[in-house]
Amino acid sequence: MPVATEEFRTAARVQASRLGRSDLEAVFVPHPIQDQTKAEIERRADAVIEEIVRKLTS
Repeated sequence: MPVATEEFRTAARVQASRLGRSDLEAVFVPHPIQDQTKAEIERRADAVIEEIVRKLTS
């Protein structure tokens, strides 16, 4: 399951389409990541974990 920041949504969709995977499911989190603390990153992960599990199991 690809996970990226919102900043890269368009790029991810274009690349997936060019690779013949326009149906590729991905999860996007707020940008940026690199300046976040461990706790902030954990909160972002917690916010999307159910979406990730749902996409992996449906």
